[in-house]
Amino acid sequence: MSKKSNAPTTPQVNQDVCIVKHWLDAPKIDENTLVDDLTRHFYYTLGRDKVGESHLYLYNALALTIRDRLVARCRATRQHLRSKKTRKAAYLSLEFLMGRALGNALLNLDLTDSSRNALQQYCTSLEQVQEAEHDAGLGNGGLGRLAACFLDSCATLGLPVLGYGIRYEYGMFNQIIDHGNQVEQPDNWLREGHPWELSAPEQAVRVKFFGYVETHKDKDGREHRVWTNTQDVLAVPYDVPIPGYRNEVVNTLRLWKSEATDEFDLSEFNAGSYSEAVAKKNLAEQITMVLYPNDSSENGKELRLRQQYFLSSASLQDILLTWVNQNGHNFKDFAEHHVFQLNDTHPSIAVAELMRLLIDEYELEWDEAWAITTKTMAYTNHTLLPEALERWSVPLFEKLLPRLLEIIYEINARFLSLVARQWPGDVDMQRTLSIIEEGPVQHIRMAYLAIVGSFSVNGVAALHTDLLERGLFKDFYALWPEKFNNKTNGVTPRRWLAQCNPALSELISEYIGPNWVRHFDQISQLRRYFDDEVFQEKWRSVKQDNKARLAGFVRAKTGVEFDETMMFDVQVKRIHEYKRQLLNILHVIHLYDRIVRGDIKDFVPRCVLLGGKAAPGYYMAKKIIKLINSVADVVNSDERTNGLLRVAFLPNYNVSAMELICPATDLSEQISTAGKEASGTGNMKFMMNGAITIGTLDGANIEIRDAVGSENFFLFGAQSEQVTAIRAAYNPNQLIAQDGNLSRVMALLESGHFNLFEQGLFDDIINAIRSPNDPWIVAYDFASYVEQQQQAALTYLDKNVWTRMSILNTAASGEFSSDRTIQQYSDEIWRLSPM
Repeated sequence: MSKKSNAPTTPQVNQDVCIVKHWLDAPKIDENTLVDDLTRHFYYTLGRDKVGESHLYLYNALALTIRDRLVARCRATRQHLRSKKTRKAAYLSLEFLMGRALGNALLNLDLTDSSRNALQQYCTSLEQVQEAEHDAGLGNGGLGRLAACFLDSCATLGLPVLGYGIRYEYGMFNQIIDHGNQVEQPDNWLREGHPWELSAPEQAVRVKFFGYVETHKDKDGREHRVWTNTQDVLAVPYDVPIPGYRNEVVNTLRLWKSEATDEFDLSEFNAGSYSEAVAKKNLAEQITMVLYPNDSSENGKELRLRQQYFLSSASLQDILLTWVNQNGHNFKDFAEHHVFQLNDTHPSIAVAELMRLLIDEYELEWDEAWAITTKTMAYTNHTLLPEALERWSVPLFEKLLPRLLEIIYEINARFLSLVARQWPGDVDMQRTLSIIEEGPVQHIRMAYLAIVGSFSVNGVAALHTDLLERGLFKDFYALWPEKFNNKTNGVTPRRWLAQCNPALSELISEYIGPNWVRHFDQISQLRRYFDDEVFQEKWRSVKQDNKARLAGFVRAKTGVEFDETMMFDVQVKRIHEYKRQLLNILHVIHLYDRIVRGDIKDFVPRCVLLGGKAAPGYYMAKKIIKLINSVADVVNSDERTNGLLRVAFLPNYNVSAMELICPATDLSEQISTAGKEASGTGNMKFMMNGAITIGTLDGANIEIRDAVGSENFFLFGAQSEQVTAIRAAYNPNQLIAQDGNLSRVMALLESGHFNLFEQGLFDDIINAIRSPNDPWIVAYDFASYVEQQQQAALTYLDKNVWTRMSILNTAASGEFSSDRTIQQYSDEIWRLSPM
């Protein structure tokens, strides 16, 4: 047992009996009181007496009504956990792309119909009310949406998992398309409040920055390192309830908001030095002001590191304080009851911060603290791109987090002694594996820190994990093969089928019963009906209705008319060169060229929809958006394309938009360069809703193709093991010259046909395609892509064959549920028991 320290504690909760009695005596809130509670919140909590043109207040009233029910269940869940000393997991993620909460809560609580009926007294529909909710865009893309799916599955499986993130005041930027160019505008998603959250200011903790480290010795001669003269920031928690699917379990997502401490130089303010007096307050609140600032500047890098440390320190302090309140300063069994899952490299500083807290605040010896850390930390890697792994300069770390730098140096020194024993005399191996990267400016490799400090390292698709073990982390794998494992990603079938595609969900339940929503492996029972003509016709009818709904949405957002009788060909995701939206638009140019030349025999009419956001500082990605819009303008304004081809770029793509898009999609574009996409989750959402994939053997595409069968997947392109050899002798200009289709596409691009009044606008894109150093081998994969696109088009002509393929894709999507993924995390990493 460790010596008691002066570490901060929160008041001991010793009134459980009174709390439980008060809760049991509280007014009942159930389905029968829903109408009364909605009225009470609308008239009294919000002070409204009529709906008016805006449904905002009615939405808030309904949200508060549903939140009451969530809070009751959340309280019961916490009470259950307090009554048992059970093992818990904390999911640390810098991103949670939650989207809208109302529809998901209604589905999981089985209150959709009741809420719809309750709104009738206000002469409005549930759909109109739901439109008043802002997307909680606290993430950039797949990583944040995956985290949201995981929380849904943890609650549905009854697992004691607490999410930790940041309450960004401004979420993922709003994307405006101005003359074809992306323009970023602030996403002030909190401007009208967030009725789902509950603040807990009494549980705020302090997070330290800057300052310096001093050495002191106590009376026993023990040396203590003291981080002093720091600029402290308050981390204030805001709790968002996460309901499981109809199981009475409600977990919590705790989001941290940064605030200034109470210290304030009032005399300086009164003397007229206003800016100096409030500077610290402004600096504190900047931390959680904006999601992921552009880190192309040094200030941007500093703010991003501050966000990562703020999240990690606040979350770990929160968990340690809870432990101390229940168990005192005895950390002997702490590791048996806790596990921390690091969602990518962003929170990897938690390894060093847990060491700091245990050693400096709770006075554990190094070995004891390291044993706890390495038994509780688990790291998920989400990228194969080395440039996407976090690296922080040592000078920045030394200025911002001096005590953490000392601890990282010590971790690295002890780790390198292990490397030296494993590979005696191999200086190159020590340099390769060192957490500190040498160079003109030293850098800290945060992924390496996560691997060294974790007991588990997992990839997110079979190919991804294999490439980590054989490539990016091969030397760590040689040292610790037992640490590495795979957990293929999944998405929640509640939001991504049951909620977003209610007509299809109703049809599925009519044939196989409703239990598939909770036990998604039962979706395989649809295979019995893939050849049933009546079922096929109903399936097609649902798809057509969904396409009509999406067509209206596209018209409203872009002005482009989509015809729902045409094939809907869709690629929506973050704009990045490796995801190859460029390859897609080259194919669109090819189709346009065919129409202009009169080559329309066997031409299948299609509507091509692209959407996604480019990082504000990503020049090429933004240039690709401009190209897409320029091509769309030319194609859509040419009368020869009427009834044959339509192209649209959907601005401000987000979770709510995807809920309309994936039910209506026929052909799902998953066309990244092989070996670059870790997993992908959009591919799974489309598959669940019956879209058929055209894609490379990359990420989870491989497992999707294995599950559905090669005959129900349109495969093209080089495989990951071939890419290196292709690049070594890559000659795109020769490929272009030998391919008539690609030659004509490049001729149109290079002639300025899509930028007649902006000479040279797309020269950088043209040069990238023609460059022998193009890492994405766009020219190489073009021919096989066009071939498979034509195969997909011809298949689409046979509506029975296409419908069978669509049904079989949905039927094979069972293993891509996040319930399966989370169950594997729980069984093989977290070792949790369901509540």
